[in-house]
Amino acid sequence: MGAFTNSAVITSANHSPGAKAVRATTEPAWIRYLLITVTLLFLAVFILLPLYMVFHQGLSKGFDYYLNTFNDPVTRKSIQLTLITAAIAVPLNTVFGIASAWAITQFKFRGRQLLITLIDLPLWVSPVIGGLIYVLMFGRHGWIGPWLIDHNIQIVFALPGIVLATTFVTFPFVSRSLIPLMEAQGHAEEEAALTLGANGWQVFWRITLPKIKWGLLYGVILCNARAMGEFGAVSVVSGHIRGKTNTMPLQIEILYNEYQFTAAFAVASLLSLLALVTLVLKTYSETRAAQQLREAQELSNPTQS
Repeated sequence: MGAFTNSAVITSANHSPGAKAVRATTEPAWIRYLLITVTLLFLAVFILLPLYMVFHQGLSKGFDYYLNTFNDPVTRKSIQLTLITAAIAVPLNTVFGIASAWAITQFKFRGRQLLITLIDLPLWVSPVIGGLIYVLMFGRHGWIGPWLIDHNIQIVFALPGIVLATTFVTFPFVSRSLIPLMEAQGHAEEEAALTLGANGWQVFWRITLPKIKWGLLYGVILCNARAMGEFGAVSVVSGHIRGKTNTMPLQIEILYNEYQFTAAFAVASLLSLLALVTLVLKTYSETRAAQQLREAQELSNPTQS
């Protein structure tokens, strides 16, 4: 009763003659300008300036030197390995993300919350720990390391280990992009299609996939960006074998430690350029995914629209 009385007093005060409308988001102009200025300064100092320095240092010895940096066989191998790793890890995570999001949003089963927790696990565990897990499992003195050695199978310090470590640190992104969207959309259309005689694949390709395509693209873009830029987990399982198991981030570290600063920044600029392209695609897909989510919420709650 007291809460009702207080709200009534506030309402009557706001509607009294001469009273000004007060909004929670209304602040003095100087506070708004101060916050905007601080935000822009922060972005300039911690994001734009370092990004400018990467490209400036990479091109400091001229464009010819910049291009010659990528003629180095070791550098080319690191770029190739990065692309191969992403080309394997991203599709794997895409399939897993769609399957896990479908299971979590379409069905109620025992262990559902545990599955959600396990999906989030790589976000809370250090990537270095993720790499160490694979070393303990597949290394020479690991749980199944001796068996692998006897059968001439190499996982750690080779491409399979790099792919496993990259897959581990990146698999939450697709799932976490799809689960909120699919929960908001519900499964009424899928149930209607099944009632009309459609099989599971027809429901997925013709109904579910078109509804989640922008959220799926958003998750794939995030997954790919993390896969190409991963350092910690890959550093543990790669063994830092020059020209064989070094990805682009590891090659940048080696060049920098060897005082080849311009070459290091040149490779870093390529990785930064890929990040900028990813950012543009991410922004576009994020906008479309948010629009798709709003449309789904409006359809599920028609009275609120």
